[in-house]
Amino acid sequence: MNILDFAKRKCAGENISMVTCYDFWSARILNQTDIDTLLVGDSLAMVMHGYDSTVHATVDMMATHVAAVRRGAPDKFVVGDMPFLSVRKGLGPAMDAVMALMQAGSNCVKIEGADGQLDVMAHIVESGVPVMGHLGLTPQSVEAFGGHKVQGRNEGDAAQILQAAKAVQEAGCFALVLECVPAELGRMVTEQLDIPTIGIGAGASTNGQVLVLHDMLGMDAGFKPKFLRHYAAGERTVADAVNHYHADVVNGAFPSAAEMYA
Repeated sequence: MNILDFAKRKCAGENISMVTCYDFWSARILNQTDIDTLLVGDSLAMVMHGYDSTVHATVDMMATHVAAVRRGAPDKFVVGDMPFLSVRKGLGPAMDAVMALMQAGSNCVKIEGADGQLDVMAHIVESGVPVMGHLGLTPQSVEAFGGHKVQGRNEGDAAQILQAAKAVQEAGCFALVLECVPAELGRMVTEQLDIPTIGIGAGASTNGQVLVLHDMLGMDAGFKPKFLRHYAAGERTVADAVNHYHADVVNGAFPSAAEMYA
């Protein structure tokens, strides 16, 4: 994938696959797969660092993880999230954050929301940096939303999201993530935009889908929102493997003679 392929995929009716990952070892595996693009999401604050929301992600934290993913996946298109308030501190700090993520290895940056930052988004695009938008449930605004809730369920809210989507496109974004909106709204936005949409909990009519790698692998068996499909029982698999190793060590079955140096 490169930046031009996103529009081509939408025109051809070919869906785009995206997975969120955060580190070298998982990126190295994903580099061997058919997945189209990797998102280094600010959700790493929660998944990798144990915080309760994405607002704890910093520019330095994001750049460190972007660099690790780039080293692991040199052949993939990498999207780097602009973290909490990094776009709202003024043009200079915003461009410093963009520079940090791009120099770390991103192919583009992703920005949540639209109101109050369309000019900054346009400036980033005019500076030669591709920007992916993100509307619907924008986790950096979780406190304003009163929690992680589906957005755009009533007519007025849906109209605002559709209007924001058109504004984001006008600002120069090449693609748009739609998170946790009704499937019908996902369809409307997708049909009315020229740029591709990538959904997470936004129905089947978007031009692609994104899931967090750890979530789709079932690394937290208790985390199962409606939009998530577990493609593996990762938590149980890892626990079983570690318990097997523990038993082999306790019983003297590991290491075997074949696993010792002469």
